[in-house]
Amino acid sequence: MQYCEDIITGIDGSEATFVRYVLDNSEEIDPKRQRPSVLVIPGGGYAMTSDREAEPIAMQFLAAGCNAFVLRYSVAPSVFPTALLEAAEAVQRIRAHADDWHCDPSKIAVIGFSAGGHLATTAGDDTMRAHGYDPDAVRPNALMLGYPVITSGPLAHRGSFDCLLGDNSDNQVALDAVSIERHIDAKTPPVFVWHTITDDCVPVENTLMLVDACKKAGVPVEAHLFPQGGHGLALGTAETAWQGVNGIEPCVQQWPVLANAWLRRLFA
Repeated sequence: MQYCEDIITGIDGSEATFVRYVLDNSEEIDPKRQRPSVLVIPGGGYAMTSDREAEPIAMQFLAAGCNAFVLRYSVAPSVFPTALLEAAEAVQRIRAHADDWHCDPSKIAVIGFSAGGHLATTAGDDTMRAHGYDPDAVRPNALMLGYPVITSGPLAHRGSFDCLLGDNSDNQVALDAVSIERHIDAKTPPVFVWHTITDDCVPVENTLMLVDACKKAGVPVEAHLFPQGGHGLALGTAETAWQGVNGIEPCVQQWPVLANAWLRRLFA
């Protein structure tokens, strides 16, 4: 397996870390295999990026036969669109190095958690064009989201938008521009999303708004709502629990199986 950490320099001079876990091809099995890729975008309220939603998630998809990448994007004091452009660069690098990294450039999924789910879902076409990216060229082929921050409205996780927008966090035009449910359209990739009903940090209505927007736009969506559990559960196991204790939630532990099954069907 190839393991490497690269730097993506943000438009404000900050540095994001782009980590790749690329499975080797075997002469004994299939020397020309091209695998699906999963880009993992951890959460952290745009104030940090969580370890619990980074490498442990990548390992789940590696085990399922995908190449995995992790983006530790720039957070506050960096503001929009710094992280968005770093995510675009990450997808562009995967496609540009598809041959070297044994990736199928038409099978790239992005999985984001909490604020990372917001980042994964932010299209920002006009912003990307203004910074030299072709939105169609850096758009992933699938989106997977765990307890995502979606709306900047009354049910927003306000801290995420305060960090994302900085001095513009009270500007309604800026808030509307990054309220995901307002910008789902026919170009949005198919979506897999999960949330817990009892999330007391990012209300489950965020996911319900996303599902409703996808339905109205004709975007395929698979949603799983689990009956209990707080925010930031990651895998819901001891592997990703806070201090190894808080965040063990058996009812959500099946989501990686469900997500991988969905991805296999989509990329069949």
